[in-house]
Amino acid sequence: MDRRVFTLEAVNDLVPRLSELVGRQLERRDEIEATLMRLGRELGDVPERIVLDPADPIEVRTMKRTLVEQIEAYRAGWREVEETGAVLKDPRIGLLDFYGTVDGKLVWLCWKYGESECAFYHALEEGFSGRKPIGASVKQRLLN
Repeated sequence: MDRRVFTLEAVNDLVPRLSELVGRQLERRDEIEATLMRLGRELGDVPERIVLDPADPIEVRTMKRTLVEQIEAYRAGWREVEETGAVLKDPRIGLLDFYGTVDGKLVWLCWKYGESECAFYHALEEGFSGRKPIGASVKQRLLN
């Protein structure tokens, strides 16, 4: 696990790239869900596992192959996001955390897709609901 500790400035420098990467991931997720729904309509139910079966009709085989490719691209995309040092917390909304410090304590610097900058943090044991705004005094302690 990458325990790289970020400054607020470093996280905010990543936000434009993360916005692009995470936006693409959310689109991929929508495409996967749409393909699954089409496949479910074709099969009568959404399958729990995707098994490429030569006995399937060609349309079903094509959808299954497409779905496998989409899932692989989706997984690779999140790996690319995590290579930045981000920790993926919720792929459905594009929620990422980064290790940071406030007053010498390790915290999560919290960014969610759609936010123009990292403007929240929370303790390591807290989740999204524990996010606190990064006010001027905290910002001064994070920008170092």
